[in-house]
Parts: sequence; C-alpha cells; structure tokens
Amino acid sequence: MTATVFDGEIARPDGRHELTPEADAALDSYSLHNVDLAPVPIAKRTWTTYNYLALWVGMSINIPSWLLASGLIALGMSWTQAIFTIFLGNLIVLVPMLLISHGGTKYGIPYPVLARASFGVYGANLPALIRAGVACGWFGIQTWIGGTALFAVVSALLGKDSWWSTAGTISIGIGVAASQPWTLWLSFAIFWALNIVIILWGMDAIKKFESWSAPFLIVVFLGLMVWMIASAGGVGPVVQEPGKLGWGSGFWAIFPISLMGMIAFWSTLSLNMPDFTRFGRSQREQAIGQALGLPTTMTIFPLVGVLTTSATVIVFGEAIWDPVALTARMENPIVLLLMLVTLALATLTTNVAANVVSPSYDFSNVWPKRISFRTGGIITGIVGILIMPWNLLNDPNSYIFTWLGTYGGATGSIAGVLIADYWWIRRKSYRLTDLYKPDGVYRYSSGWNWIAVVSLLVGVVFAIGGAYSTGGQPFPEGGIIPALKSFYDYSWVVGLVVSFVIYGGLTLTVGKQAVEAQTT
Repeated sequence: MTATVFDGEIARPDGRHELTPEADAALDSYSLHNVDLAPVPIAKRTWTTYNYLALWVGMSINIPSWLLASGLIALGMSWTQAIFTIFLGNLIVLVPMLLISHGGTKYGIPYPVLARASFGVYGANLPALIRAGVACGWFGIQTWIGGTALFAVVSALLGKDSWWSTAGTISIGIGVAASQPWTLWLSFAIFWALNIVIILWGMDAIKKFESWSAPFLIVVFLGLMVWMIASAGGVGPVVQEPGKLGWGSGFWAIFPISLMGMIAFWSTLSLNMPDFTRFGRSQREQAIGQALGLPTTMTIFPLVGVLTTSATVIVFGEAIWDPVALTARMENPIVLLLMLVTLALATLTTNVAANVVSPSYDFSNVWPKRISFRTGGIITGIVGILIMPWNLLNDPNSYIFTWLGTYGGATGSIAGVLIADYWWIRRKSYRLTDLYKPDGVYRYSSGWNWIAVVSLLVGVVFAIGGAYSTGGQPFPEGGIIPALKSFYDYSWVVGLVVSFVIYGGLTLTVGKQAVEAQTT
C-alpha cells in the first residue's frame, strides 16, 4: 500500500497523517500555527512501547501514589480491598485515555489543537485553560512537596542541630505558612529550577529523562521494600489485618466514592495524552505502552508502599506511611543520599510530565505566535509560585479537596465532548490543515462551537452541581443543588457521560449541516 495525498495532507498506510512540506510551510503564515503546535512529521515520531511504559512508570512512582492505599485503609478497607480499588480505578480511566490518545498519534497534534475540531479554533482555549489551571495548581503543590522532601532529607543527613535545620526564617507571600527557614525556601527554589530546566530542554529531553529514570526508581523502591521486610523478619501486621468493613454493606457504601477518587487521580491526564502520543511510532505501540504502564505501576507501587509500611511497624514500632518521614529515620548516610536522589527524581518525573507539559502547550495555544512551548513552561512555573502552594497545603480542605477536587471533576465533561466528536461524529477523521486556519472549516461562529460549550457547561453542572460538604468544605450538607447531590460522588463519570450524549445529540440535529460541510 502507498500513501495518499489530499489537500496538503499525507495519509500513510498505517493510518497516521502528516502535512506535505509545502502545506506545513504555508500554515506558518496563520496566527494559529507555531512550530510546537504543528503536526509532528512522521520521521520525528520516535516514541516506542518502552517510552510510553517508562513515561507511566515515571509519573506513577511518586509520594501521593505511595500513600494512596493508606487513605483507603484509614477508611476501614483491608489492604487487598484498597489495592483492588486502586487497580480498578486505573483500569477504568485507561479507557478514555486511550480513546483521546488515538487522535494525537494519528495526526501528530497536541491536546489543544485536537480540541479545535470540537470547540472551534478559538473556543479550544476554554478546555485548554481549564486543563492548564488544574496543572498549574498541582505543579505548585508537587514542587513544594519536592522542596520540603529535599529539605527534610538534607536535615536528616546533616543532623537536626545543623545550620541547615536551624536556619533563620524568612516570610514570603502571605498566610500562616509563609514564614519558613531560608533553607526550606532554597530547597523549593532548587526543585523549581530543576523542573524548569528540564522543560526548557524540550520534549526529546523529557522522553530521555523519563526513560532513564523509570528503571532506577523501580530498583530503588523495590530494594527499599526488600530491605525493610528483611530488617523486620517478615511483612508485619498491616497485611495481616482483615480491615474493619469486610465485604458487607460498609464496604460497598464507600467503594463507589473511593473508586471515583482513584479514577480522578489521573483523569486530567486522559485529556492531554495527545501531547505525548503525537510522538508515537504507531497506535499499537502507544496503546500497549500505556496499558502496560498505567494500571500495573499504579497497582504495584501502592502495594510496595503497603508492604514497606507494614514492615516499619516492626522495625520502628509504628506505621510510617510517608516515604520522606521513613527516609528521615534512616541513619546510614549512603542510604540517605540515595533516597534523597530517588525522592527528588520520583517527584520530578511526575511533575514535569503530568503538570508542566500540558500547560506549556495550552498557554502556547492562546497566542501561538508569541508563546512557545518553552515560554508556556516558564509561565506555568511562575503561576506555580504565585499561587503560594505552601499556604494551599497548610489548609488542604479549602484547596486540594475543594478547588482542585471540584475543578478536576469538571474535566470529565471535556473528555466527553472530545470522545464524542472524534469517535462518534467525525469517525476519527479531521481536516488537518483546517485546524490551523482562523477561517477554516472549524471556525463555527467566530471561532467558537456553541454546542461544545453548552455540552461542557451542562456536564459540569451535573458533575459538580451537587457538591456537598463532608467536613471542612464550603458546601452545604445537602448539596449546592440538592437534586444533583447523588451525582457528585460520581462526578467525573457523570460529567463525561452527560457531555458525550448532549454533544452528540445536538451535533447530529441542530449542528448536522455544519458537520457535513466539515467532512466533505
């Protein structure tokens, strides 16, 4: 089979598309085009199954993932129930992730450009900036976590009475958490700079960074588990406890909510995986790599956390869930240095890929001729400081569980629109050059597709309109909209399904003529 060419677009036999050199050069004159957002030439799509596997290993091995099972066990689950819930949640979120990833691999385009087909060439900035907002929030939080981990391990290495640990305080920003030792601020600055340097090196550097880091992280954390179990002479009591809920009504009462929490953990990544799959050598390689990397690592790593923590009960007389706190209890300086590098690397591999790549493209999409991918990364870094994550983590109810939890839940509605448009309405077919033309077929009404916006907003209302307080959140106990309270526990799935149905239904009725014009 040979490639076919139509309207400046080359369709390869394997289903992937790219632009002819002439078409790519012609698009450079359009305001919606820059070299970072342009379709990746097939010759430069070099990511293999291993690269996607390593990407997910690198992103999944982080401190919050290590602690996932501890939260579920605290609710009364046994460790087997907790691990099962984590596995199932990640298996479910893999489905929309692979569905949205397909368009990135086929056309070599990032998430905000893919969204132009459904939301309009200017309307795509709405879902792009929603995703960027969540990413910037988590970038600031993860960077502060990385900085505090660096500070804690160095303190353990030098001693609690060292100049590092007893440094004077400096106040930066506002709030009760703004006054910290200057060495902690230095740790935060160092960790922030490491994130920015990696993103400035570009996507190829990120590919190499994730690929090299993955095996190192696996070896170190498995080694830590084996060492702790050997020191304890067994796995410890945590894995021997049956849990408080059993398999009765108590377990099934909290299981749906807990499952949604596990789905939400990576739900935002399901939107912008085209940012990575646009570099894939084939659909098969990116799909297999993600399927091998996400549910397996996100199941095994929390399990390693459970087994290691269980052994700490025997070794230290208490369950130490936090790997930073566990590292600080170690006395061997070589082990301390190794864990310092490992914890920093684990946070970096997650933060750069999950929280910097997406907003870098999203901000670039707002003003392509002025904001490059690297400039978008710098903007992300600045926003991550301006939100003052040290204050946000000081009051997690008001931010992590309220703003990010609610805001993140709304991203399911975006996923519903994208999946409906690509798989249902357009049957996986875009007009690639028109995604970059302000007056092309995806202009709709002044660059906005009102059907996509309405579908998104209705999906958001159903997803988070019933938000209610579970303790500390600024919501009424009966829900903002009482009739929708029961939907809030399933917010991400509800948003996805509602927006999918509404977008497909409206597009095939009132928007049918516009779609026919775009596909002929």
